[in-house]
Amino acid sequence: MNKISVTALLLMVTTLSTPLCVQSQEHPNLIMTKSGVEKIRKHLGQVPLFDATLKSVKEEVDVEIAFGIDTPIPKDFSGGYTHFRHKQNFKFAQKAGALYQILQDDKYAVYVRDMLFQYEAMYKNLPAHPQKRSYARGKLFWQCLNDSNWLVYMSQAYDTIYNFLSAAERSTLENNLFRPFADYISLENPKFYNRVHNHSTWGNAAVGMIGLVMDDEELIQRALYGITDDGLPVGGRDNDGGIIKVVGQKKGFLANLDEPFSPDGYYTEGPYYQRYAMYPFLIFALAMHNERPELKVLQHKENVLLKGVNALLNLSDADGEFFPLNDGQKGMSYYTASLVSTVNIAYHYGTKNPQLLSIAEKQNQVLLDVSGLDVAIGIRDGKAQPFTKKSINLSDGIKGKQGGVSVLRYGNEELSLVFKYAAQGLSHGHYDKLSYSLHEKGDEVIQDYGLARFVNIGQKGGGNYLKENKTWAKTTIAHNTLSQNTEMHFDGEYATASTKHSDLYLYDDTKPNIQVVSATEVNAYPGTEMHRTMAMMKLKNFDKAFVLDIMKVTSTSKNQYDFPFYFIGQVIKMNFSYDSPSSLSALGSANGYQHLYLEGKGKPSSDTTQFSWLGNGKFYTLTTATNPSDELLLTRIGANDPNFNLRRDAALMIRRKESGNTIFASVIEPHGSYSPVSESSVNSNSNIAELEIVHDDESYTAVAIKDLSGTVSVFILANLNASASQKHQLKIAGKLYRWTGAYHFTDK
Repeated sequence: MNKISVTALLLMVTTLSTPLCVQSQEHPNLIMTKSGVEKIRKHLGQVPLFDATLKSVKEEVDVEIAFGIDTPIPKDFSGGYTHFRHKQNFKFAQKAGALYQILQDDKYAVYVRDMLFQYEAMYKNLPAHPQKRSYARGKLFWQCLNDSNWLVYMSQAYDTIYNFLSAAERSTLENNLFRPFADYISLENPKFYNRVHNHSTWGNAAVGMIGLVMDDEELIQRALYGITDDGLPVGGRDNDGGIIKVVGQKKGFLANLDEPFSPDGYYTEGPYYQRYAMYPFLIFALAMHNERPELKVLQHKENVLLKGVNALLNLSDADGEFFPLNDGQKGMSYYTASLVSTVNIAYHYGTKNPQLLSIAEKQNQVLLDVSGLDVAIGIRDGKAQPFTKKSINLSDGIKGKQGGVSVLRYGNEELSLVFKYAAQGLSHGHYDKLSYSLHEKGDEVIQDYGLARFVNIGQKGGGNYLKENKTWAKTTIAHNTLSQNTEMHFDGEYATASTKHSDLYLYDDTKPNIQVVSATEVNAYPGTEMHRTMAMMKLKNFDKAFVLDIMKVTSTSKNQYDFPFYFIGQVIKMNFSYDSPSSLSALGSANGYQHLYLEGKGKPSSDTTQFSWLGNGKFYTLTTATNPSDELLLTRIGANDPNFNLRRDAALMIRRKESGNTIFASVIEPHGSYSPVSESSVNSNSNIAELEIVHDDESYTAVAIKDLSGTVSVFILANLNASASQKHQLKIAGKLYRWTGAYHFTDK
């Protein structure tokens, strides 16, 4: 009996002295895996794009190693040195870890180890960040979001050198750095961690990633399902203006997969933040796939993450730049590093879509893991096919029932119309129901302003959101949609706007010469209904496709309506006269109007008003049906902006006063070109002679477009029944029109 007890005791001591994760796991086990690394080593020197990426990363990291490790005491916002340095550290640590696994050179493991121990020595006594602007301050960074970025990357670095470290070293790092770090961004900051928001996605992924490396089940569960009994404040607001929901909300990584994504893969915050969030979404889902495949996190919600990759790529222009829906910085594109990961993972773990390889070719780099190797092999073997973007309608909302976003495209992206009829988009949403932007190839024609922020430029508000993001960029008048009585949609109240959405009335991209999207909004202004229909069409007598825009307004009261067009380019001509003030003043005092200078004011000279401009070497004309009492306002952004935080962009605005039911009908027509080299102007005039609303009542709206040759084309919309099988007839000016479906279009 005593012999058995001694044996059992010795076995217990041996078990306890051996780290549990060594017994149950092999490393690396997150993004890089043991089998994946072996495959990579076997292919070295045989796959050009992978080899080139490896060489480039090695050169970068070698420079950093020679520079030395700097872990400064945090003090700066996102534009300052300490922020930049800690950000560089976690990125280079992750890269160095990958190099250690592939090249088996200990210097890279030593670099990661030494950096981690410098952070371990610092973190034990590190207070919250001294900058107090964030609703959830981090320690290394001014907000927990960036601390979470650090942990997502450092988890990967730690995983790659796990077996290089001694058990004592691992114990020190886990007890003094990683577990306290995970607890701080979660348990100590529940209003950051327990949300449905891209911030929380990063936090959930960070806790889950380090939990997987350490084989810490409690952290893994915390990542997937959030924190219980957290005591969140009811109605509190974060620094982006979003309301922090009450106790009992859905939370954790799986909730962030469920709620913001529609079944089509559209992310409700918009493509700019989808691009940002896709990295933690895919990286943690992939880590779970590698370590806990039975949970099927990568396949969650019917492969919504892989659908999200397709949706995101389709929300870009011909140059790969994402359309700036909601808060979005212009110029952000699929060339960003996070999209390299997204494309590689989607290709390897999806259906091996060869069109993704053409995106990877343009990115000209791959991940240093098995997915990047797979992509590089596919490119080497000539499997790449062009990524063809066609017209697409993406639903919004957890079940796809909260509006959406449509992109109508003509030809090879010669013309692209982005029509937004979506939900609010969480705290990054703007108050712009039924708004749109228009693009010719990679150039903006009619623009969405985007966000008011100079990301990571310290001189501008520490690189953070500027106050003008709320006073201008989010406002209704900053967008190409209807403003009523100089008020914002939903009075600019997030609590109201976040519970409402527009509704799709019609989407049809099946015809070669016309595509139509139509949606309604009944909540933005109580008592007023908006029904906007946009048709992209190519008529026989026109060289290029153009867009017909019909905004039908029905209201129980008399109102002032403002309808702006934020064009990009230099004014060429107009068919109305206007007066310019001797000094500039703001158009209003609030709701964005305080940022608009009034540069000119006129009246229509006819029922068809035309306004032309030159942008990016191409001519454009806005032709709109106007009333004699309309005011035509020439505006420019920049009033009440002493720090020059806003771009000085211009717009033509139609103001219609004392109106109840009304309709705005317009055509935005691309035509011709100008070469500054040859100084040649081609087709600089519009081909439209007249635009007329020839019928409008509750049931039908009809618009006639007359070109310079006298040819008249008529578009008729059935306002009450969008069924494709419904038969209609309507007599206009003695002519009877019969058709089946929601709309009728004649192109003679």
